[in-house]
Amino acid sequence: QSQQGDINHPLNFPFDLTVMQMIIIVNIIQTDLHKSIKVSSDGAEEYQMNNKRRGLALIFNQEDFFWRLDLKERPGTNVDRDNLEKRLKDLNFEVKCHNNLKVEEVLEKIGKAAEEDHSDADCFLLAFLSHGEDNHVYCHDGKISIQEITSMFKGDKCQNLVGKPKIFIIQACRGKEFDVSVTVTPASTMESEEKVFMDASTIQTLPAGADFIMCYSVAQGYYSFREKDNGSWYIQDLCQLLQKYGDSLEFTELLTRVNRKVSLRNIPTCSPKFIGKKQMPCFASMLTKKLYFRPKK
Repeated sequence: QSQQGDINHPLNFPFDLTVMQMIIIVNIIQTDLHKSIKVSSDGAEEYQMNNKRRGLALIFNQEDFFWRLDLKERPGTNVDRDNLEKRLKDLNFEVKCHNNLKVEEVLEKIGKAAEEDHSDADCFLLAFLSHGEDNHVYCHDGKISIQEITSMFKGDKCQNLVGKPKIFIIQACRGKEFDVSVTVTPASTMESEEKVFMDASTIQTLPAGADFIMCYSVAQGYYSFREKDNGSWYIQDLCQLLQKYGDSLEFTELLTRVNRKVSLRNIPTCSPKFIGKKQMPCFASMLTKKLYFRPKK
């Protein structure tokens, strides 16, 4: 065998190469090896979203409440429902909307969804638009624990969603003591008046389990704003970014952009009730992989 060895073999080098040249060749081999490993592992770092169906999306929309609950109506929530429904359909979700249901009816709908066959679906999504407090959301005649809702989709009760993303969007704040309104008259629309409602958040933003992501319109200690004609700030900005980046941007990155967009909003008013009041959404991610809603083929 030649003293110089087989130079076609990637790990055999001609002996007349300088030390510096050999170092450069080894670095090139290591770089190529690293790239090949990265390419082969990236697929495993993303949720598989190539099933037959994108999945079921439930929207529970609560506008009015039983008078004994002493909860105000939620003007603008129907705009949120319609916008969210459109954006989710654009992402190939099968969307079902439910309006002003009672506790028993909501639990029945959610329980039925948990028992469905999701084996050919990419994921599952549930959105709740209502008032809320102490880790509960309100139906027409009472409240339900968020934990009770999410527990129906854990692995021991919903096995064909194991390892798949389970997305929960909670637009729910307590609108009572802190619920005030102001007339907004931006320079561009001075002729039209619009009501803005401010709710204080007492919802506890808690994790749920593996492959869950909890998306909250507002973090505890901040305030949530909702416009009568345009809907809530959070759903407005979420839908706008879903329309623009929903099928291309990783979902938690998109939510981070929503957080920033909402946090930079302000009400053009001198009312002392609104001084220092900001909205700050948040999300608690227990996702174990990257989540993309790429277009279905």
